[in-house]
Amino acid sequence: MKSSIKKSIMSTTLLASAALTLAACGKPASKKVEEKFPDKTPVKAIKHGGTLKVAEETDTPFTGIFANELSNTAIDQNIASPGNENLFDTDDNYKITDKGPATQRIDKKNNTITITVKKGVKWSDGKQVVAKDLEYPYEILANKQTKSQNYSNLFENIEGMKAYHEGQAKTISGIEMPDGENGRKLVLHVKELKPGMEYSGNNYIWEKAEPYHYLKDVPFAKLESSDKIRKNPMYFGAFKMKKLVRGESITWVPNKYYWRGKPKLDKIVVSVLATNSASQAIKSKSFDVTQVINSQWEQVKKTKGVNFVAQIPLYYNFIGFKVGKWDAKKDRNVMDPNAKMNNKALRQAIGYAMNVDKVYDRYTHGLSFRVPTLIPKEYGDYFNKDAKHYSYNLKKANDLLDKAGYKKKGKWRVQPNGKPLTIRYMARVTDDSAQSTIQQNYLQQWHKIGLNVKLIGNRLTEFNTYVNNLEGDSHDFDMCQIGWHLDSEPSPSSLYSEDSPKNYTRFVTKKNNQLLKQMDSKKAFDHKYRVDKFHEWQEYMNEEAYAIPESGSYTVYAVNNKVSGYTLKPSETNNGRQLWYKVGFVK
Repeated sequence: MKSSIKKSIMSTTLLASAALTLAACGKPASKKVEEKFPDKTPVKAIKHGGTLKVAEETDTPFTGIFANELSNTAIDQNIASPGNENLFDTDDNYKITDKGPATQRIDKKNNTITITVKKGVKWSDGKQVVAKDLEYPYEILANKQTKSQNYSNLFENIEGMKAYHEGQAKTISGIEMPDGENGRKLVLHVKELKPGMEYSGNNYIWEKAEPYHYLKDVPFAKLESSDKIRKNPMYFGAFKMKKLVRGESITWVPNKYYWRGKPKLDKIVVSVLATNSASQAIKSKSFDVTQVINSQWEQVKKTKGVNFVAQIPLYYNFIGFKVGKWDAKKDRNVMDPNAKMNNKALRQAIGYAMNVDKVYDRYTHGLSFRVPTLIPKEYGDYFNKDAKHYSYNLKKANDLLDKAGYKKKGKWRVQPNGKPLTIRYMARVTDDSAQSTIQQNYLQQWHKIGLNVKLIGNRLTEFNTYVNNLEGDSHDFDMCQIGWHLDSEPSPSSLYSEDSPKNYTRFVTKKNNQLLKQMDSKKAFDHKYRVDKFHEWQEYMNEEAYAIPESGSYTVYAVNNKVSGYTLKPSETNNGRQLWYKVGFVK
């Protein structure tokens, strides 16, 4: 349903407030998906009216948390996209432009960022979006009563943010509203300007607004469960929510106050579609927009009456190893040197045993593929193409385990101390029915090298339970598969830093802290220096293997050929979100 630019967990992944954009002066990779698919539907004359039916493929009911600051799944973000716009539009390299609902100005002399909302950008009740609506999300993120998983230490670059987060101040001193709460201007006073701030997804600046006049009477502790968030959310996008069938569908109708212009459609109905029904739904044209399940491509590729559009989004899966815990009192990750998975040779062996290329070639027809590092190649020269990665090598995996003292006793290897070794693995139910087969394949591969790896509960974990296990720091798993939808600024700090709650492996090292700090430092305004630090970080992370890169994918949509205006091109969307007011049926 959208081009993904937000660090988030979808039905295949988590939602983070992390960032990875093509930063200042970068040399981004081509956004064209090779020559395999176009990135938008053919441009044709559009008539007014009609109901567009959009499928959201998932085997889990959506949670329905319709506040960007509190939402942690891409499913909720997807189904909210007809109403939910970002403050900024971008160019094709995700650099912020002046075309969106708000503009941004960076003052290098005074270390300030000024955000101005355009006149006429209105909530669906007709009220102008004002400065307080831009300031309020920072309160939601930082107030501990909301328990937001999207708060990051990177926000503490804003003066006074840390004091507010820790309950030492009632307001955020570094956020100024020079024309008052009902003005249209917000000024952020920052400790240090960062190289990615001109780009969307930098995680130092929140790019969303919330209707303060609508939500102000709801206590922070009750926001997430409030009907104003769960049943009747308010947005300033092209459509407003009319009907919600919890966990099943949402009907959207035009927001008559929408600032860009009148939407072409009368309604958009977004409905949950079971993944095993996706290919049949495409062939029978049950929906106007349906994402292709990659493993089902052969079944649908010859379907007539649809246009296939695609992109390679900023997204990847990796295998993460639990080596510590989150200390809520200190707001940081604490690594346990005695953790079962805190042995580099063990982690590396697990990586070398994975036949990623073969399995995705077989089950996804090349639409999913191995990624060699934690920085996708879509980030251009920030991607280290020369970094040593985990190509399939069973002999090397066995040698590593042998040398590290993981001796075989019968079928399985034991720990170096002689104790039995059972590794509990958590993999999530996803929108791809082949995922169960793929995970069983990995189990077989790990068994080949004598590692007794078992799925927790002997099955894939239901998505909402999976998210709760990650966020709740569950002790029930030793390693897991995690998938991230990434932001368009490439810094990985908000996913892998010592004080990021999204660092679900809980690893902490001085070297990692140092590299993350260097790549986001003032010195990193020098593009070559920043690229060098990104390359060094990728090599370091691959060597340490706390998070082993696994796979990326094409995202392909089957769009009714009677529909025009649907695009995945960044410069023609709202920061990756479909501009639904442009979409309609051809005359």
